[in-house]
Amino acid sequence: MELLQLKYFQTVAYTEHISKAAAQLNIAQPSLSLTIKRLEDEMGTPLFHRKGRNIELNAAGKILLKHVNRIFVELENARLAIKEKHDELSSLIRIAISNSRFLSGLISEYIEVCPSAQLQQGIASRSDIVTQLKKGDIDLGITGHPIVDEEIVSVVLVEEHIVLVLPSTHPYSGEQEISLHAVANEPFLALANNDEYRRFTTMLCEKAGFVPHLAFEVDSHTLVEIIRLDRGVALLPISVCRNLGLHYVSITDDAAVYPISLSWVKHRNFSPFLEQFRDFITSYYMTNASMFKV
Repeated sequence: MELLQLKYFQTVAYTEHISKAAAQLNIAQPSLSLTIKRLEDEMGTPLFHRKGRNIELNAAGKILLKHVNRIFVELENARLAIKEKHDELSSLIRIAISNSRFLSGLISEYIEVCPSAQLQQGIASRSDIVTQLKKGDIDLGITGHPIVDEEIVSVVLVEEHIVLVLPSTHPYSGEQEISLHAVANEPFLALANNDEYRRFTTMLCEKAGFVPHLAFEVDSHTLVEIIRLDRGVALLPISVCRNLGLHYVSITDDAAVYPISLSWVKHRNFSPFLEQFRDFITSYYMTNASMFKV
């Protein structure tokens, strides 16, 4: 069994498609299929269920993937330990976030504290962040709700209040707080490209007894323009409202708080730069907790 076999297996497991995995690995599909077949022969059992062109891990494959992920984490630990011993540790920090606002304001403060740090930041969906963490492609991930996975540590940094954004001329704009049900018949605006947050706000509305009518799904700047045209209401984190200067009222509904969570792989050895950055993120959210509260 070779490490290259395991890397190929890991890629197939996460893409669930031989052709897509072959393209990612830049190898021929027949060669990849043969490698997987040889690995299954060595393990003495099939590792995938075949479903037409798609494949998915079976029970044996899931067990193997868990251990393969651990192998590559340990190899990364060894690489870092060797580099640290020779005083060659890189200051590069790799992080992915599911929403750009999660690092807004934080990065500039960190660079002032640690000007030699290098940061590689990506925007990814929650599921992609989980995959990137397990594969070792990133060091840290920030999502909304904590990631529940036995291979990942996930801590809540803050629970942010969600408020109702209204046009300044709206009949309820003078209220201190209202129930979501009061705007059940209003057209709603939603932030585009954020499935995790959209599912959460839809859940809030459903708990209030209605399904929101999404009239517009746009980026944050366009959303501000549409709100000022009196074309709808929106459920937004309070920090976003404060940054954009939007008029809002509190909502009385239960569970109108949205967590922001930091995650990393268990058993991962952190470089001094990485550990410092992780601690800085935690401290930043703790110090600025009032930004996220009504």
